[in-house]
Amino acid sequence: MTAGRVLGIDLGATNTKLVVLTPDDTIEVLEPFPTGGEAGADAVLERLISRAREIIVEHEVTAVGVGTPGLFEPETGVVVIFTNLPGQWVGVPLLDILRDGLELPVTLINDARAFTLAEGTLGAGRGARVMAGLTLGTGIGGGLLIDGELFHGATGSAGEISHQTVDPDGDMCGCGNRGCAEAAARADTLTKSAGRETVADVYVGYAEGDPACVAAVDKAAASLGRALANVVTVFGPEAIVIGGGPAMHGGEAVVDPIRRATYSNITLVPHEKVRVVTAALGSEAGAIGAALAARSAQLGD
Repeated sequence: MTAGRVLGIDLGATNTKLVVLTPDDTIEVLEPFPTGGEAGADAVLERLISRAREIIVEHEVTAVGVGTPGLFEPETGVVVIFTNLPGQWVGVPLLDILRDGLELPVTLINDARAFTLAEGTLGAGRGARVMAGLTLGTGIGGGLLIDGELFHGATGSAGEISHQTVDPDGDMCGCGNRGCAEAAARADTLTKSAGRETVADVYVGYAEGDPACVAAVDKAAASLGRALANVVTVFGPEAIVIGGGPAMHGGEAVVDPIRRATYSNITLVPHEKVRVVTAALGSEAGAIGAALAARSAQLGD
């Protein structure tokens, strides 16, 4: 079976990003649109379905992939956890709503897993047999790619790299656990610790040697470094790809402290065997990964 043109959608907290992936891996980036999360789940999905139906006709799309924040039941597509979008999303039969509205095969994928799939297939992790992905932002997502396939584990939720306990006495995390790497490194923790308005401001202060910014960045990097070193010990990735808004805009200034903290916690593997690199596909990585997941499902992989 040959896959046709696939629509990839990344449902973000602020904007929804869109790409069309052709059979020869050409990526057509389409104009994003405001998610409008403040209007609630029904309004968000109505807007998404309306725009997607237009694209399906215009681009002769044969399948759709949708990257979403949070987690959903793998078999049913019912939302279990939905982060960073207001309104009542838990319990929403997301997959059924999208399939009925679009009248095409639809594949759901966690947005960080979509990022990992995209970067491992077409981006900075291409060619690595085992790759870990980490996305920085309001929260911190993760994913694992092994032999070109996302590793979901027995429960479908494997890959939550930042929800490892790295400090048992640390802050409470949004997941309900105490001391997760995310709790120490997420955007609001970073800005609060540094006394700055935005994450970009924190890294400006870090580059200038501001003590509060240096302390905040080093603490966040230390927590993520411990979590990533654990992943290296257990899964042995050849590449760790770091993306999301801060990494995309800050590049090495953001990634290098995490790289150094990761290496400082790795003792069983030569550091040169593990590349810790900045993502290559930019803000469309999640949408690209969603399209790749839909294409894989269409081909029956």
